[in-house]
Amino acid sequence: MLAPLPDSFVATRDGLHALAEHVIAPSRYRVDGHISLVATSGGFGTPTFGDGERVRVDGVELVHERPGTSTRVGITTLSAAAQFVGVPLGAPVEVYTPVTPREPDAPLGLDSEAAGVLAAWIDLGDSILGELCESYATRQPTAVALWPEHFDIACQLGDVTDGTRANYGASPGDALIPEPYLYVGPFEASRRTGKLAAYSWGSAITYEQLAAAGDSKGAGIDFFLEGAALLLGQP
Repeated sequence: MLAPLPDSFVATRDGLHALAEHVIAPSRYRVDGHISLVATSGGFGTPTFGDGERVRVDGVELVHERPGTSTRVGITTLSAAAQFVGVPLGAPVEVYTPVTPREPDAPLGLDSEAAGVLAAWIDLGDSILGELCESYATRQPTAVALWPEHFDIACQLGDVTDGTRANYGASPGDALIPEPYLYVGPFEASRRTGKLAAYSWGSAITYEQLAAAGDSKGAGIDFFLEGAALLLGQP
């Protein structure tokens, strides 16, 4: 069951998005040149990088793991988070243009209830995308990853040459669809027809619709499998 979205959800989502863009992804990028993040216990963060380092969000706390030690601190501002992790504040603009403002000392305004709802959403997306990739293991799936600039957890399936490749993901909401939603976005514009043409980029099912279904995970899996079947055929 999906929990109701608290009034503080958007502010908390935007604060954690800024943290992902300006602190967490850069902490990995400075070591191994990669920006992708993953779902973690209580939220999201880097995979293990370098000599066993990891930076992640657990609710409204920032956790810094290194071999033999793990420290954590309450998330307040971007500058405090960057100082805690030990990285220069700011997105690697040579890789992506940040969507969120770089405001070093502005309170991020996180709420623990909203952070828990967001963590549960990321975990749900990670789980059902993983099942989708298993079902279509022969159709060139990418690893499921959370991208800091979009703040979506997503993967790709299909073949570009025959027009079947698409993005499959779980967004926490944006200017177009304010609430969280799952989406299927075919690369090839001509494949965005019928059920894959609800939006200019493809199809979506919203948080409200998933919650109304009762079995939110089952409804999410069905949504992805239907989209994949329209593009790729049955697994």
